[in-house]
Amino acid sequence: MFITFEGLDGSGKTTQARLAADWLRQAGYEVLLTREPGGTEIGDQIREVLHNLDNTAMHPTTELLLYNASRAQLVAEVLRPHLQKGGLVICDRFYDSTLAYQGYGHQLDLDVLRAIVTFATGGLKPDLTLFLDITAEQGLERRKQASLFGEEWNRLDDMELAFHQRVYKGYQALIEEDPDRWVRISALQSVEQIQATIVQKLSAYLTPVRSD
Repeated sequence: MFITFEGLDGSGKTTQARLAADWLRQAGYEVLLTREPGGTEIGDQIREVLHNLDNTAMHPTTELLLYNASRAQLVAEVLRPHLQKGGLVICDRFYDSTLAYQGYGHQLDLDVLRAIVTFATGGLKPDLTLFLDITAEQGLERRKQASLFGEEWNRLDDMELAFHQRVYKGYQALIEEDPDRWVRISALQSVEQIQATIVQKLSAYLTPVRSD
């Protein structure tokens, strides 16, 4: 099974993806936890370029292609091999981020984006996507507070508020297009409350691991 976590930066999805992976491992599942961009040696190098605050001249099309270059490497090197062995994958972001950020945020052509994404992934699609719901304003405020304590403030964080508002609206549109795949969870709850909700949702989707 392929599970993805999506949401605006500051939503807490990275923390919740890690907690979900820990819970699933304790329940006996063979879990791979990874992230986008990155997840491979090549992808991590691309991530550095994408997030570097010095790269403000980066064109949205360049950004799109770099994200999908990282994604193509992750799918080929990590995701497909693990899924083919029957393992469970949790990925912190996947192609929905491209549609939300580069499609709705940068307003690139969505049909072109979908074609590029399909090429990069070979048609791989998540079985379940957990969306940590937080507004652009709330997410940015959390990111700013976290950056005061040494967490990364990257090039996309530094985009204008209107960009992040378009991204949020983009996620709403994506959820409406494919509601059976998405589970929306309020990110304004405590970490423990969110984790409990996610465990409940995952329990409903997964077949228990046999102990014999």
